[in-house]
Amino acid sequence: MVTLNRIYTKTGDKGETALGDGSRRPKHDLRVAAYGTVDEANAVLGLARLHAVDEMDAVLSRIQNDLFDLGADLAVPEDGRRGEGRLRIIDSQVERLEREIDTMNAALKPLDSFVLPGGTPVAAHLHQARTVVRRAERMMTELAGIEKVSGAAIRYINRLSDHLFVAARLANDSGKRDVLWVPGANR
Repeated sequence: MVTLNRIYTKTGDKGETALGDGSRRPKHDLRVAAYGTVDEANAVLGLARLHAVDEMDAVLSRIQNDLFDLGADLAVPEDGRRGEGRLRIIDSQVERLEREIDTMNAALKPLDSFVLPGGTPVAAHLHQARTVVRRAERMMTELAGIEKVSGAAIRYINRLSDHLFVAARLANDSGKRDVLWVPGANR
């Protein structure tokens, strides 16, 4: 595990940061931006959890832990030094999301319009988290075009945005409080 005795180290004062393998990268590096955006999504889920109860809170807690796993995965390049044997997202984490999506979706009626972010407070935060997750996914897939990124990690982040969408609908009284898009309503 990690031991943090000192919070500031001054090692990033010149615009670089250390990856999990000890190598240094500029703070604007795409890999750093990707795991930073995963961290941002995790923070938004923390806000959602302020309004979540029971099973929804437990599900979001598991996802927050998975997002730390994902950040750890991204922080250590697979083909870099010390990459072998590091914590990685695995297929069973993706499969759990899929099972949860199927279970939640079974309680919802099909949509006949796109859903606007909103409804209940927890749903609004889940929609916000979903958009941050999509941004993280764009960064991760861009990174995968130039460096090795785990396929399971990319599948996880892709599935997570779907999961958060369905969870937001469930949090909106099983879709009854969804805010639906009305095309051209304000012309």
